[in-house]
Amino acid sequence: MNMGLGLYQEQTLKLVMTPELRQAITILQYSAVDLVSYLQEQANENPVFELQEAVVELAPAKMEKPLPEIDWKEIVGNRATGEYTAGKNESTYNPLDFVTQRSVTLYEHLERQLGYFKSFTQPQRRIALFLIGNLDEKGYLEITLEEASQRLGADLEELEDVLTVLQHFDPAGVAARSLEECLLLQLRHMGKDDDHVVEIVTSHLQDLADCRYQRIADKVGCTVQEVQAIADLLRTLNPRPGAAFSQVETRYVIPDVAVEKVGDEYIVLVNDVATPRLKINSFYEKMLSQQKSQEEAKQFIHEKLNAAMWLAKSLEQRRLTLMRVTQAIVDMQRDFFDRGIHYLKPMTQKEIAERVGLHESTISRATSNKYVQTPRGIFELKYFFTSALSTANGEVTSSESVKRRIKALIEQEDRKQPLSDQKLAEMLLQEGIEISRRTVAKYREEMLIPSSAKRKRF
Repeated sequence: MNMGLGLYQEQTLKLVMTPELRQAITILQYSAVDLVSYLQEQANENPVFELQEAVVELAPAKMEKPLPEIDWKEIVGNRATGEYTAGKNESTYNPLDFVTQRSVTLYEHLERQLGYFKSFTQPQRRIALFLIGNLDEKGYLEITLEEASQRLGADLEELEDVLTVLQHFDPAGVAARSLEECLLLQLRHMGKDDDHVVEIVTSHLQDLADCRYQRIADKVGCTVQEVQAIADLLRTLNPRPGAAFSQVETRYVIPDVAVEKVGDEYIVLVNDVATPRLKINSFYEKMLSQQKSQEEAKQFIHEKLNAAMWLAKSLEQRRLTLMRVTQAIVDMQRDFFDRGIHYLKPMTQKEIAERVGLHESTISRATSNKYVQTPRGIFELKYFFTSALSTANGEVTSSESVKRRIKALIEQEDRKQPLSDQKLAEMLLQEGIEISRRTVAKYREEMLIPSSAKRKRF
């Protein structure tokens, strides 16, 4: 047997992850907002192309009625006397009323109220500003008064007096040192801090959260109905009074795809209006056409131009893939678009992959963080992929439609005798949906619906 070394040639097929292929995969999984940020980064790195904002041109509206004649003498006369009122043909719409302003922080809101409090001395104002600066985003005091006394060199009693004043500021419950104190401050502000309420908040808050009303009633000495009424009152309070002043940026959902019904058909449109267009820089185009340009410069421009062309191809491939995948989803979920959520069919990414002729991982990337605008609302593309549940007649239904049915049954129940998970499973079985009690409990918890014991009304 010959065991020697040698050189041999053979042909093999391999998938090489080139930088261009990685870029195409990355672009495919970007949402509309992330794609704009990615293109801006690429434009900063590649000087050959520029981003051109998409311009939507609107056709001028036809003037059906002539403009009403304006009595300028009347207007001038009113303004001369300092009085002016809008006429019957004038609109009171002022676009400046809808201009957003910078949100006020909790510190600024409390500092402004502190300016109206004139009885404070300068040392007390210094203490108040220090305490305001040590409030967290929920409006709670992060530092203890003992630590504040050591840092400021002030008496503990003076700190208590200043804190008491701050706790009367708006919003109610601010500058509290615990959840119990926050709730009690709001109850005092409402004038509903009777003995039973104070005792329940101070000593039985955990039992109240677990809906152990009978145990609380026995310890406090009142009826179960009174305990439940107190629980309803506490649910109207705000345990995070400072959250309204948080500086969290609101992120809006921009649909990547739109589905519109035209006649009896559903048309899929990729929303690329917000995506800027790629345009080759005219300066570098002239450099390529000039004979005097250096070869190194031409080579650099050619490399950047190839990168720009590949980026444009990746964008077009993303658009086509989104359209094909969404169209396949619409075709399989036609009953949902025609008749509603209860007719949502179970569907997997593998089924869509086989329908459009793509890999399952490509479907996952194409539907990740993507939203579709439909005549029935805006949904995430992942929303349409649901698991299957068997029915009594051998058919299958989606888990999402079963969740909606469970929610509808709970909304129609008698609150004095709420439906248990086992009862819900039996009622669904009567409708032809075979589901276990444990699965009902799982779906109920996913919808943040409490158990029957916590839903019961006395």
